[in-house]
Amino acid sequence: MSENGTSGQTATATLHSSLNPLYPPPTHPSGSERTIEHSVRPRTLRRTVREAVTHRPKSIATQREKALYAFAKRALDVFVTGSAILVFSPLFIAIALAIRLTSRGPAIYKHTRVGLRGQEFTCYKFRSMSVDADRQKDELREKNQHEDSRTFKMAHDPRVTPIGRLLRKSSFDELPQLFNVLLGDMSLVGPRPPVPSEVEQYSWDDLRRLEVKPGLTCIWQVSGRSNIPFPKQLQMDIEYIERQSLLFDMQLLLRTVPAVLSAKGAY
Repeated sequence: MSENGTSGQTATATLHSSLNPLYPPPTHPSGSERTIEHSVRPRTLRRTVREAVTHRPKSIATQREKALYAFAKRALDVFVTGSAILVFSPLFIAIALAIRLTSRGPAIYKHTRVGLRGQEFTCYKFRSMSVDADRQKDELREKNQHEDSRTFKMAHDPRVTPIGRLLRKSSFDELPQLFNVLLGDMSLVGPRPPVPSEVEQYSWDDLRRLEVKPGLTCIWQVSGRSNIPFPKQLQMDIEYIERQSLLFDMQLLLRTVPAVLSAKGAY
């Protein structure tokens, strides 16, 4: 995951109307299909996401089942992340010192991400890039290894520091997101959180990945990570939303360990 947070308050967004017929968008009173194309501010974006989620077919799960799952999932999040923060606290300190001693800038990189129902939050990670990485992104956009403009990845990103390459290969740069999970902005398992500029390019169907909290790991994270094309990532995120259960969450957590050790698709 790259340090590509965007803090701009206004951007042009086109929510395309080429949608899956199973999930039709809202219609105007005249019955015409709704197409949204306007200048999007955070509050407007959140409202658009809520509208998109509201018009999805409802799950067959009962409210009681949903409530029990939500409670168990949150309990798992708090227990695992709380324990992990205690266990890895010496590693946190060592990584922070290594970053400060080898490059200019803070050890922690704070960036804006989009979470549940379009709610923006501050996401944390160890800084793995130069301090002017966000400014350089536009210059490097044509080298995006994902052909889809809705995401940005480079295997040999020149903005990444030497320490940053090690952190990314080991996924240690993501460790501060344990605090995001503890705060409730994220979960251990769920679609990876996108940046606002990416969400502004989503079609109405793409917004479905914001129906659940973003997570540290997900199906495509354990299936090849950045090697997975973005449309396939979206498909896998929707699969998770449709299959989510505590057992499935635990299976994905267990699969995350060998995926991290193999470093496949980590850059």
